[in-house]
Amino acid sequence: MNKTLGIIGKKLGMTQIFLEDGSVVPVTVIKAGPCSVVQKKTKEKDGYEALQIGFFPKKGQRVSRPLSGHFKKAGVGPCYILKEFRLESVGGYEVGQEVNVNLFKPGDVVDVTGLSRGKGFTGVIKRHGFHGAPGSHGTHEYFRHGGSVGANSFPAHVFKNMKMPGQHGNQRVTLQNIKVVDIKEDQNLILLKGGLPGSPNGWILIRSAIKKNGLTTQSA
Repeated sequence: MNKTLGIIGKKLGMTQIFLEDGSVVPVTVIKAGPCSVVQKKTKEKDGYEALQIGFFPKKGQRVSRPLSGHFKKAGVGPCYILKEFRLESVGGYEVGQEVNVNLFKPGDVVDVTGLSRGKGFTGVIKRHGFHGAPGSHGTHEYFRHGGSVGANSFPAHVFKNMKMPGQHGNQRVTLQNIKVVDIKEDQNLILLKGGLPGSPNGWILIRSAIKKNGLTTQSA
């Protein structure tokens, strides 16, 4: 488990920027923070160390009374998104404290979690990358199918978790080792290399990478 504090953001879209050597890098622009620390969880009281942070202001009349009391106790305004980040220690943080994009700096490597775009019910070629059946040699009305999924007389049933047609997308996806290209603190923006899961205005979680693989020394 990644036990470092992260930040919540909203995906704005994609663009490209030019580096000092003239090369072009595609980036995803995320409005990250400012987030507020809503709750501290300690090992003595809760059994583990964690921070609950909130992002994106919400009107008070749209919040339930228990949740409204939760925000009021923390001394922060209501938020749409609440996420918990486990830490080794929460000693350096206080309830009500702001968390900004200055958690990261250009060149850092992060893991990004978001909800992928839903593509509805799709077949095995689009969903799993199957090749499909041959285009000739007697193939008839069976071009985009997955082939046999059954067994012989034993065990005489289809195994669980076979790759089949079904719901595609609309799932929690984490991309690892994404490079931070630039930070714009005055606008609360973080620019990450490449495309990220989700639609524009979708929620994104950004945390320090747990499998850096030496990528911090590589160029963009």
